[in-house]
Amino acid sequence: MFRRPNGPSCLVSSCSPGDNLAIHIGLERAPHGSVLVVSTGDFVAGYWGEVLTVAAEAAGIVGLVIDGGARDIAAMAARRFPFFARGISIRGTIKASAPSVGKPQLITGVPVAPGDLVVADDDGIVIVPAAQAERVLTVGEARSAKEASMMEKLAQGATTLELMGLAEWRTRA
Repeated sequence: MFRRPNGPSCLVSSCSPGDNLAIHIGLERAPHGSVLVVSTGDFVAGYWGEVLTVAAEAAGIVGLVIDGGARDIAAMAARRFPFFARGISIRGTIKASAPSVGKPQLITGVPVAPGDLVVADDDGIVIVPAAQAERVLTVGEARSAKEASMMEKLAQGATTLELMGLAEWRTRA
């Protein structure tokens, strides 16, 4: 699914190890309809859980991408809150520091800035820089239309070798 660049964009927060204060601050600063993108730099705790999920829903936050742990997984699934976490950790956090909220960050080596477009599904997460969003979405929509056409032709009996211009390989292999 592709969305025009008007949403959802992101707000970026960076946490200290075992400390989720930056997430709480980010919840207050994130524009309605945003995705929170959080860097933790580690996997020592469950930085996000059901309480933050309820707070996020009330604030109009539409999802979470975090390179650390999350907890209360069943509760978040029951609420149908979209989240993508590095893993699950029941260990709690402190609230003592907020290294960065609302500033560009590298998250698992990927540059992420406030306002970037977040596209995520079961296959993964893509961060599209805001300045490139229109072009990337146009290209993505064209590819999606091409693949839909291809699948329709496959259902009618065409082969992938024919549709991809690879028919000559029938006799080579």
